[in-house]
Amino acid sequence: MSEQGIARKATVTTPAEREIHIERIFDAPRERVFAAHTDPELIVQWWGRREDETTVDEMDATTGGKWRFVSRGPDGEHAFRGVYREVTPPERIVQTFEWEGMPGHVSIDDATFEDLGDGRTKIVSVTTFHTAEERDGMLSAGMEKGLNEGYAQLDELLAR
Repeated sequence: MSEQGIARKATVTTPAEREIHIERIFDAPRERVFAAHTDPELIVQWWGRREDETTVDEMDATTGGKWRFVSRGPDGEHAFRGVYREVTPPERIVQTFEWEGMPGHVSIDDATFEDLGDGRTKIVSVTTFHTAEERDGMLSAGMEKGLNEGYAQLDELLAR
C-alpha cells in the first residue's frame, strides 16, 4: 500500500441536522470497490474495526434483499442489519442501517461510487437519521474511528 493510502481518512461532515456526509477515495477501479461492498466473502475482510472479527449472517445485495453482520471484539458482540432499498451495480447502494443494540433507530445510507477515470473510485455516502440526536449518538459512539479503520482494511484488500 502507498504511504498516501496509510494516512488517508474519510472526510466526515454534518451538512444538515439529521445527516452525516462521508467522502473517501480508493486506489482501485469502481467495479472492485463496489464488489467489496456487495460480496460477503470480501465484506468479512474489511468491515468494522481492526480488533473485531466480522461474520456475515445474511447478505442478499439486491434491491429488496436483507443483510446482517455480526462483529465480535474485546467489548463483546455487536450485530447490525438492514434492507437494500436500491442496488445499481457498480454505481449506487441505498440501504437501511440498524444497530441491534438500539432497535428501532434506523438510518438510511445512500452511497454512490464515482469512477474518477484513473483507476480510482470516490465513494460519497449520505446517512440520514430520524433526529439530530440519533445522528449525534452515532458520531459519539465512535463511528468515524470504526469507519476509518474499516476503510484502511479495504485499502489493504484492494491492494492485493
